[in-house]
Amino acid sequence: MGEQWFTAIEARADRPAQLDTSTANPARVYDYWLGGKDNFAADRKAAHDAIAANPGILVEVRANRGFLGRAVRLLTAEAGIRQFLDIGAGLPSGDNTHEVAQRIAPDSRVVYVDNDSMVAAHARALLTSDTGDTCCLDADLRDVAALLDQTQQKLDFSQPIAVMLLMLLHMIPDSARPYELVGRVMAAVPSGSYLVLSHPASDIRAQSMAEMAELLTQTGPPMTARSHAEVSRFFDGLDLVEPGVVALPSWRPDSADVPAEYATGWCGVARKP
Repeated sequence: MGEQWFTAIEARADRPAQLDTSTANPARVYDYWLGGKDNFAADRKAAHDAIAANPGILVEVRANRGFLGRAVRLLTAEAGIRQFLDIGAGLPSGDNTHEVAQRIAPDSRVVYVDNDSMVAAHARALLTSDTGDTCCLDADLRDVAALLDQTQQKLDFSQPIAVMLLMLLHMIPDSARPYELVGRVMAAVPSGSYLVLSHPASDIRAQSMAEMAELLTQTGPPMTARSHAEVSRFFDGLDLVEPGVVALPSWRPDSADVPAEYATGWCGVARKP
């Protein structure tokens, strides 16, 4: 058994956790779609509004979870990755990154990062780890310097790291320079590291996605869906793993995956040379 250094949440002293239940929160909306109970009326309303605009969203959520599992299994079993940095992890659910990785390699280290106070409140109870090393940090991708400062205390940046950015970047508008943020994180990790990314598509069922984005923006933070070309740009300078940037169910599918016609998101995995 690896040294247990799971500390649930290590919050920054200058930013105490505050819970706002009157406004929909992306992590809690996602939790509701997954059948969780860590959500409130505003979250459920936003979730139902999104379903009305895009009835396939529930299937898409399952597809994203399936992609996470397949990507982590590939990186752990075949690429030998033993460190995972899961940014924007959201509320714990079934088959979290550490559970998938540590079933294959019990010594895997997993650092979750999220800026949502609900994650902080539930991490200690739900993100337990019987083997390996797991912790959750209170940080924000938009403050890359602080994020890297915290994670460099938990992971060995001289060894490859899998950076996980699943269904997060649509919450960062172009004005906040999301490509630059991802580039700075990938610049900090060593050769042999990987980027695992999924993102809502603007060019699949474009009208439904636009309607859903507008509804979610009315009740919560703005949502920026992106095209295949725009999502592919996040992988610039990296070597894409086959089959490249594809719809979520089409990335190395297995028998349990949802049909590809339900896809409304792009995903990919790439290695840093």
